[in-house]
Amino acid sequence: MTVIERLKECGNDKYREFQSKLVPNIDKNTIIGVKTPDMRRIAKEIKGTSETQEFLRELPHKYYEENLVHFFLISMIKDFDECVSEVERFLPYVDCWPVSDQSSPKVFTKHHDRLPGIIKGWIDSEHVYTARFGIRILMNEFLGEDFKEEYLEWVAKKRGEDYYIKMMIAWYFATALAKRYDESVVFIEEKRLDTWTHNKAIQKALESFRVSDEHKAYLRTLKR
Repeated sequence: MTVIERLKECGNDKYREFQSKLVPNIDKNTIIGVKTPDMRRIAKEIKGTSETQEFLRELPHKYYEENLVHFFLISMIKDFDECVSEVERFLPYVDCWPVSDQSSPKVFTKHHDRLPGIIKGWIDSEHVYTARFGIRILMNEFLGEDFKEEYLEWVAKKRGEDYYIKMMIAWYFATALAKRYDESVVFIEEKRLDTWTHNKAIQKALESFRVSDEHKAYLRTLKR
């Protein structure tokens, strides 16, 4: 049974309608209507088989769910160099935020010494979802022990009018305000982000349970 056949077995018209509203920038006819747990299960079922290798070579895919299964398969690759190679081969075909956002390769966590330069290349890309993916991985992997202030600069300098990249920048800074307040609040105080992204980052920080009431009160005074 092919990946498409497996996906279509799980397809649901009602869920397809729901999903199409979340990703209005892609053709509704490319959505089957499969829930994420089913897609993850399919990826696990075919992992390590000859079908996996064949499927990963088949680009571009026709369906939204194929792209998600593709990225879920990549996220399970244990060799760092192979994983990065497959990520970079696939990123140009990513055409919506859920595909960009739902895959987090586990092997990245074990190679923080090699990852930052690669992430910087993704963030600098003119392709919206490559840049979005890079910022998200930076947010997931480098707001903890391996944080460096220069990473905030990488994101603050990213420019673009696309909603999905601006929202990712706001999400990054809202998370930084929760995890690295002292370093990141300077970027808000100095108005280093465009007005929309600045205000959205504050909004998302105010919605976070991880930001203290004292910090929230101050952030409210910084709205533009």
